[in-house]
Amino acid sequence: MGGDHPSDTTRLPRLRLDELLEELQVRIDEVRGTRDRLTGLLEAVLSVGRGLDLPQVLREIVEAAVVLVDAEYGALGVIGEDERLSQFLPVGISDELHAQIGDLPTGHGLLGELIRHPKPLRLAELSVHEASSGFPEHHPPMHSFLGVPIRVRDAVFGNLYLTEKRGGAEFDAEDEAVLSTLAVAAGIAIENARLFEEVRLREQWLAASAEFTSALLSGSPEGQVLRSMLDRARKITSARMGVVYFAEQDGRLRTALALGEGAERHHGVVLPDGEEASGGEGTLVHAALVSDKGLVTTPDAANDPRVTFQPERWKDCGPAVAVLVGDRRHLRGVLILARAVGDPAFTDTETAPLSGFAGQAALALELAARRRDAEQMTLLADHDRIARDLHDLAIQRLFATGMTLQSAQRFIEHPEASERLGRAIDDLDATIKIIRSTIFGLREHEAPGSSPGLRIRAVRAVEAAAPALGFTPALRMEGLLDTEVPRTVADQVVAVLGEALANVARHARASRADISIGAHAGTLTVTVADDGVGISPHGRRSGLRNLEERAGQLGGGMDVGPGPTGGTRLVWHVPVSAAGGDPDASEGR
Repeated sequence: MGGDHPSDTTRLPRLRLDELLEELQVRIDEVRGTRDRLTGLLEAVLSVGRGLDLPQVLREIVEAAVVLVDAEYGALGVIGEDERLSQFLPVGISDELHAQIGDLPTGHGLLGELIRHPKPLRLAELSVHEASSGFPEHHPPMHSFLGVPIRVRDAVFGNLYLTEKRGGAEFDAEDEAVLSTLAVAAGIAIENARLFEEVRLREQWLAASAEFTSALLSGSPEGQVLRSMLDRARKITSARMGVVYFAEQDGRLRTALALGEGAERHHGVVLPDGEEASGGEGTLVHAALVSDKGLVTTPDAANDPRVTFQPERWKDCGPAVAVLVGDRRHLRGVLILARAVGDPAFTDTETAPLSGFAGQAALALELAARRRDAEQMTLLADHDRIARDLHDLAIQRLFATGMTLQSAQRFIEHPEASERLGRAIDDLDATIKIIRSTIFGLREHEAPGSSPGLRIRAVRAVEAAAPALGFTPALRMEGLLDTEVPRTVADQVVAVLGEALANVARHARASRADISIGAHAGTLTVTVADDGVGISPHGRRSGLRNLEERAGQLGGGMDVGPGPTGGTRLVWHVPVSAAGGDPDASEGR
C-alpha cells in the first residue's frame, strides 16, 4: 500500500460531502425559485391593483398569469348575464392566427365547465376531459390546462384559463396556488376599476344633462341642442348610431334625429302604435314601453326576434339599448343607442345612468316647451296690440290721406301731376292692403277652428324640419301671402317646403339654409338655398321630380342649381291671382 493513494475510508466521507453539497445547492435553487416566484406574484398583484381602466386591468391580469405559471397561452373570459362568455381576452395568439381561427369562444365545452363549476381545474391532458369539445380549424395544439375562477365579492366575474406549460411539463399544485392568489387580487382590482368606471360614467351623464338643460332653457334651437345631446350620448356609450323619436299629437313616434352609420335608414320613420305593435309590428321602442323599467337592451339588434317592423333598419347593428324619455303617461320620446356587431353588450353599470339622463332630458324638454308657450303668449299679446294700433291708427290715417289726395286731384289741371297723384293714391291703396294682410295674420290665432294662413303654415313647416336638419333655417316672407295665394296653392307650397327641407337633411350635409317666399306681380316664388355639398350628377332625383311635377300642375316651373357661394339653390314658382280676397274688404277704402 503506497502513501500516494487515499484509502477507501477517506474517499467515502468526501463522496457523501459532495452529495450533501449538491442537495444543498438544489434546495437553495428551490428557495431562490420560490422567492423569485413570490416576488413576481407580488409585482403582478401590485401592477393590476394600480390600474383603474377596466379593459387595461383585464389585459394585465391575463398577461401576468401567463408569466407567473410559465404558460404558452392564456385567456381571461368574462361571464355575461346569460351565463356565457361575453368577453374573451387571449394572450399568446397572434392577430393573424386569431383571424384564421374565427370567432372567439362563448363558453361551450371545457371553458364552460368552469362557468358551471367555479372552482380550480388542473389537467395534464385537456382532451381527455369529458367536457372537452375539441378545437376549431387552425387552432394551435394544447395539452396541459389550468383554470381558476375570478370572484368579485360573492359573484363570479370570469375565469383565468392557462394552457401549455412550457417545456412540456404539467401544471402543479404550486402553479394552482399562485394563480388562485392572483385571481383574488384580480377580483379586488376589477371591483375597483368597475367602481371607478361607474363614477366616471355618472359624471359624464350628469355633465351632459346639465349642458343639455342649460342649452334648452337658454333658448338655443331645439334641433341644434338635440343633435349635440345625441352626439354626446353616442360618445359616452361608444355607440355607432343613435336615434331619437319624438311623440306626436296623435301619440305616434316619429324619428326626430338619427346620427351615425346607417342613420339614413331611420329618417322619416313613423313607428307603429301599441295595437299595431301587439299585432306583429314589434320594435325596440315598444319593448321599452311595455317593460317595467322603461328601458330594454338587446345583444343583437339586427336579429332580435322582438323587432318585426322594418328590421332592415338595424342592419350591421349589434348590442343596443332603448330608453324612454319621460314615462308612459307623459312620454316625450325614446332614445336608442346601438353598437357595432361584435362590440360588448350594454351592462347595468352603463344603462343605470342612462335612465337618469333620459328623465332629465324629458324634464328639460317640458320646461323648454313651457317657456316657449309663455313666450308665445307674450308674442301673441304684442301681436294683438300691434294689430289694434295698425287698424285704429295707421290704416285710418292712410285712408284719410288717400281721401284727401283723391278730392284734391280734380283741382289739378296739369296731366302729368294728376297722373303722379293717381299713382300715389294707388300706392296708398296697396299699402293699406298690405297692412290689412299683416293684421289678418297677426289676428289669425283668435279664430279657433279656422284654417291658418300660408305665413303661419310656412313657419310651422320650417320649425318641423329643424330637428332633422340640426338647425333652424332662416325664413323671409314678402307680399300678400295670406290674401292673394289660394288655398290649393298654399297647400302645395307647404308640401314643397317639407320635401325640399327633407332633401337638405338627407343629402346636403348643410349647416345653414335660407328660405324665401314671395308673392309679386301675380307670381308666387319659393326659394330654398343651402351651404351643403351640392347635387351629385349621379344621385337620385325622385324628390326633385315630385317638386317639379307640383309646379307643372299649377302652370309653373322649377330651377335647381348651385348657389352663388356653393351648395344648392332651388327656385319653385307658380302663377297666382288675388283669389283669396281682402280680409277687410268690408271696411272699404
